[in-house]
Amino acid sequence: MALIQRLNYYRRVFSAYLTPAKSQLTFWHDEPVANENLQKDALGEYYMFFASKANYDGPFDEAGVPLLNYRGQIGLQYNPIAVAQYGLGNYDLYRRTQEPEREVAFLKAADWLVSTLQTNSQGQWVWNHQFDWEYRSTLRAPWYSALAQGQGISLLVRAHAETGNGAYLDAAERAFGAMVAPVDEGGVAFIDEHGDTWLEEYIVTPPTHILNGFIWASWGVYDYFLATGDRKAENLFAKTVDTLKFNLLTYDTGFWSLYEQSGTRLKMLASPFYHALHIVQLDVMQRLTGEGIFRDYSVKWDEYRRSRLKRWQALGLKIAFKLRHY
Repeated sequence: MALIQRLNYYRRVFSAYLTPAKSQLTFWHDEPVANENLQKDALGEYYMFFASKANYDGPFDEAGVPLLNYRGQIGLQYNPIAVAQYGLGNYDLYRRTQEPEREVAFLKAADWLVSTLQTNSQGQWVWNHQFDWEYRSTLRAPWYSALAQGQGISLLVRAHAETGNGAYLDAAERAFGAMVAPVDEGGVAFIDEHGDTWLEEYIVTPPTHILNGFIWASWGVYDYFLATGDRKAENLFAKTVDTLKFNLLTYDTGFWSLYEQSGTRLKMLASPFYHALHIVQLDVMQRLTGEGIFRDYSVKWDEYRRSRLKRWQALGLKIAFKLRHY
């Protein structure tokens, strides 16, 4: 079984990277950019600018909701994270241009999120991925993610602010419940042995604390607080900020950032894309919180990226990790 999973993984990577047709990677791997119009204390444009995702050229379903092409056996699928990011990008462009088609696009995404929110086996309201995904061991459909919860909330509270439609805020409230619920109760929150609170992109045992997903999920918590004044959200965001402050050192190899806490002797370094994403996310975190440690690491990791030697060192170890563990 492990051999089959590994072969499936390499088949998917080969198809996505080396064949000319578009794949799901076309959507994800844009250039990470902080939003120049970022606001700290009020709901406004999203913290990163998803212009290229807003201009995604398909495929779409009949209602105009984006689909991703995972190729092979997975094929065309809805991904709630992609739908949310597509909606957030169009929301920002609508605020800047007032183009009606941008409003239509972001509200289609928000409506899809309202309609697809469902309870899991433990009664938490989540956005499920309806396809199997190979991450170490296979995540069996339906599976859910703190990243999807956070970005879905970020779009829904903005849709509510724009339209006044209570259905968007009601759905955001239900989705927020999974953010405060621990993973063993069907939620996405995990408290480690040090008392630090994590929001897990992938629900696996032991948890891997994927850095980019944790940060994006925390922004959904922050947005929910801005939209509602909910003290649970305020407290949860404060805990995630502390977790990030106390644990950033563990993601710093001295020449590159880690993608996750893999729990393996050979660590999983971030790809060049995710390393660049970490730099932008930490810059945003500093702007939101005023915590200098986030700017310090953002600057340091950007210096790593500018070193050709460190880039090659990171690439070599990244390949070695993939060969060993996937």
